[in-house]
Amino acid sequence: MSGSQAEEDRLDSVVPGGGCGMRIEDSVRLSREILHWANRGLSRTDFLREVSKVLMDFTGSDAVEIRLSDGDLHYRWEATRRPKNASRFELVRWTLDDDRTVIPASQGNTDLERLCRDVASRHFDSALPFFTDNGSFWTGDTWAPLCASPVTSPEAHAESLCIGGHYRSLALLRFVVDDQTIGLLHLKSQQRDYFAGEGVELCEGVAQTLGLAVADRRAEAALRERVKELTCLYGIAQIVEQIPISLKEILQRITKLLPPAWQYPEITAACITLDEDSFVTPGFRKARYQQSADIVIDGRRRGVVKVAYLEEKPELAAGPFLVEEEKLIDAVAREVALIVERKEAAEEKARLQGQLIHADRLATIGQLAAGVAHELNEPLGSILGFAQLAMKCPNLPEQAEQDVEKIITASLYTREVIRKLMVFARQMPPKKHQVNLNRVVEDGLYFLEARCTKAGITVVRGLAPQLPDITADPAQLNQILVNLVVNAVQAMPSGGTLTVSTRVSDAYVLLVVEDTGTGMSEEVLGKVFLPFFTTKDVDEGTGLGLAVVHGIVTAHGGSIDVASRPGQGTRFEVHLPLIEAEETREADQDDTPS
Repeated sequence: MSGSQAEEDRLDSVVPGGGCGMRIEDSVRLSREILHWANRGLSRTDFLREVSKVLMDFTGSDAVEIRLSDGDLHYRWEATRRPKNASRFELVRWTLDDDRTVIPASQGNTDLERLCRDVASRHFDSALPFFTDNGSFWTGDTWAPLCASPVTSPEAHAESLCIGGHYRSLALLRFVVDDQTIGLLHLKSQQRDYFAGEGVELCEGVAQTLGLAVADRRAEAALRERVKELTCLYGIAQIVEQIPISLKEILQRITKLLPPAWQYPEITAACITLDEDSFVTPGFRKARYQQSADIVIDGRRRGVVKVAYLEEKPELAAGPFLVEEEKLIDAVAREVALIVERKEAAEEKARLQGQLIHADRLATIGQLAAGVAHELNEPLGSILGFAQLAMKCPNLPEQAEQDVEKIITASLYTREVIRKLMVFARQMPPKKHQVNLNRVVEDGLYFLEARCTKAGITVVRGLAPQLPDITADPAQLNQILVNLVVNAVQAMPSGGTLTVSTRVSDAYVLLVVEDTGTGMSEEVLGKVFLPFFTTKDVDEGTGLGLAVVHGIVTAHGGSIDVASRPGQGTRFEVHLPLIEAEETREADQDDTPS
């Protein structure tokens, strides 16, 4: 037997007692049924629907109305026997008592609303026959006028009430949820004289049970929400503690944790945006009910966490999100910010460690290169000298002359390689003086632009006006420019755009050389400054060009950064310090005779 069928059989076994005929045992059974549904973890509307059905089954009423306030949500719920299981959830604005207590009655001045205010506020006259001792109201004929004040003399005018409406019999019962929240239970019947005082008094106990059930359901729902929120935060902590995964994978997993932590997970979707990346759950879109929290890292807004309800629900209109959910989304945003900070700090640490290892490797290679260069210089000089002497021999055979020329050419090439090694190893100190980087660029491009044009490459200049002078070796700066431009030209065999620009930033003057060429993979990018590393053919390069650039920049107290992606070009950014220029000018002023 299914759960729903068993539930129907259980309710069918209940014997309705009717408002007048209800017995104490019926009242007890009804209270148990109400508490039963309170402990099922149902949503608000499902709980009200089941409780209304039980109330109609036990009391024999044709309709049940419950008026209540739940935080900022003020509502009126009505369920009717016919049509079967019909119900209506309506948001309303209740009135306030003298002590600012919410009274579940509208501001209308009808007799029914006046009665609701009196019952809820316990303003009643126990001498009137349609009030019980506890202040509940009942009438067997809503169409007949009711005398609202006792007649003390024949001359006195009695105030009368006329409720009217579709239902002939009515009972209004007050209940308290949490010592502050007042609720009203309306039992309605189309049968005349259906309710009587004794039966209404038994229903008063049921109404108080309803108050307890509502309070219990609220507490259970609040606890359930807290558990969901804590589960979400614990899940985030678990994700971070797992075997190292990428930041994108972490954010995607956190996004999936968000919907189950909200009140209505079945209609909830979430999104986390960080910089240019977005991580969403299925179906996420801009919705009417949505909340968000900024992801702030180092005082800068880097992204946002969003949670949205994708469908309409009656309970959402007065305020879709709990106060605790506002705090939760803020907490998630802070956690994401901390995760990003830690990840980026770890990546920066790894990058710096890589740079240290790289610098140490370059220093070691530099020492080795300097030693090799010194050892090669003497025999190379002898080879070149004797080859030149051989060329002066009379009657030298033509073939021998060609061979000697090859020896001289190879020796000159080798000497240039050794010179580059000496520069890389800083064995040839730069001759520094005041120089303007823009002038170096213009002079260098004057000779290089023709080669670029021949290769179908457009040269774009972006030189900063009034660029301050720096202390540097202009010949070595020109060597930096030539090497970077030649590298760029070789990376654009089918033509493209070469951009050479300068600018000043903080304590540095920057030289930027950017191309639209083939780009480099991450593996190649990590080796570009290593001596003798090259991706070119044997006859196209020695692999010393960028190593020499790195050595020159380092000797000038600067740094060089490179960014590249396959198929998207490469960007070299050289930072040359201004401070040395300032110190040199001060020294020159100090040396000037007075």
